[in-house]
Amino acid sequence: MQQKFPHPITVRHAVLDLMRRLGMTSVFANPGSTELPMFRDFPEDFRYVLGLQEAVVVGMADGFAQASGNAALVNLHSAAGVGNAMGNIFTAFRNRTPLIITAGQQARSILPFDPFLGATQATELAKPYLKWSIEPARAADVPLALARAYHMAMQEPRGPVFVSIPVDDWDQPAELVPPTQVTSRCRPEPAAIARLAAALEQSQRPAIVVGAELDRAGAWDAAIALAETLRARVFVAPMSSRCSFPEDHPLFAGFLPAMREKIVQALQGHDLLFALGAPAFTYHVEGSGPHVPPGAALFQLIDDPVTASWTPTGQAIVGNIQLGLDDLLAQIRRQPPTQRAQPPARPARARVEASAPLSMAYALQTLADVREAGDIVVEEAPGSRPVMQAHLPFTRPGSFYTMASGGLGYGMPAAVGVALARPHSRVIGLIGDGSAMYSPQAIYSAVQLGLPITFVILNNGRYAALQDFAPVFGFGPEDPVHGTELPGLDFVALAHSMGCHGVRVSQAAALAPALREALCSNETRLVEIVVR
Repeated sequence: MQQKFPHPITVRHAVLDLMRRLGMTSVFANPGSTELPMFRDFPEDFRYVLGLQEAVVVGMADGFAQASGNAALVNLHSAAGVGNAMGNIFTAFRNRTPLIITAGQQARSILPFDPFLGATQATELAKPYLKWSIEPARAADVPLALARAYHMAMQEPRGPVFVSIPVDDWDQPAELVPPTQVTSRCRPEPAAIARLAAALEQSQRPAIVVGAELDRAGAWDAAIALAETLRARVFVAPMSSRCSFPEDHPLFAGFLPAMREKIVQALQGHDLLFALGAPAFTYHVEGSGPHVPPGAALFQLIDDPVTASWTPTGQAIVGNIQLGLDDLLAQIRRQPPTQRAQPPARPARARVEASAPLSMAYALQTLADVREAGDIVVEEAPGSRPVMQAHLPFTRPGSFYTMASGGLGYGMPAAVGVALARPHSRVIGLIGDGSAMYSPQAIYSAVQLGLPITFVILNNGRYAALQDFAPVFGFGPEDPVHGTELPGLDFVALAHSMGCHGVRVSQAAALAPALREALCSNETRLVEIVVR
């Protein structure tokens, strides 16, 4: 049925029509006066997803966009709202998440007078963590600007874009945006893929380093096929924000740290390294010496030319990961590599015994025991990540999300967005106690939306990541690390204040039953685990 529009068509009508055609009928927002006209006569087939603070709004939209595969629409309140959201805008940029971020601007007629809530240089505020930004010169240009923003956000490498919209634009006349289709993937150069295939065929002991772009591209099965064809060990790139290879696979070799010397040590003995959908490499601290083991060749397939440009050695190939792997597998299967011995499997991790107080390892092992393989985990517990990697394996695509930025305040709202996009999946928000205090308002949104999310709060009463990291910067074993102790937090009371049932667990015998009850409840729950 053809959509009927009033006469004259306004900017609001044209924008809503465009968003409907793009499949973007969820609007993640926090209301403000400069945005209200957008939502007058709001269509029944659209959904307003309320966040109580703008960082929560952007975090929810990020999780939704990643889990749905389509861009998400965000509406923020002028400059103040963009400022509140900046941490998670930065994270969305690092996550390569397609977001169309709109923000209200004061009326055009009073902008020369520096009005209250006016956004000075609105398009500059969130840079450089945007792919593109604009404040259209005319009200009539707003729909076309949003159409362009969508295609920019979805073009690989994906990312957030920004459109500033004056409050008086929404009721101005405009034209509907003509239907357009823009391809978003580019095939890697065939000659470069052929060189990579030849090098892999000649290699004696190749290793693959997988990153988040592989899962984003839907290339999970192709990566497994490549590893099995090559009999190559598979490592996870430092700080990878997605699961890109089954962690129970015999060829899985573990996680690379974000330190140059330790990366070289872990990859020692391999004569060819293939960074697949990953930077080569992400470092957290200064290092020295070579970036790869002496004598090893480095190849990279990445969808981001900027990342490729700073790869320190070897050959970088730019293009879509799935298309590149399809072409690479076709080449290798025509000329299969010489027979290689199967690399030894990674040693199995020993089971952890219960203790009092609870250890982080036991808590995460228990979560692994009660979690089903299809349950999605959104994690923001950086101090516990090495323990999680040892005791909580992920074995399916799209089953793990975290932030690529290192900035806190992403995990709880992202869990809400993932749950909205994947309504038939159970979602676990695995959150550290310090992280949970950055965006706890996400609990309110989850409850109001009736989402089956279990927030698991790992409460060790401190910023453990900073305390563990302090020796790298010269702190002694007994030196205080100021500002890292977090006494007196009560997450169960916090959950109750927002209508969420919560329990606190400090004994091993109560842990598995509490987690099972929360996961089976089909509603928003919080389980606070007190760990040492």
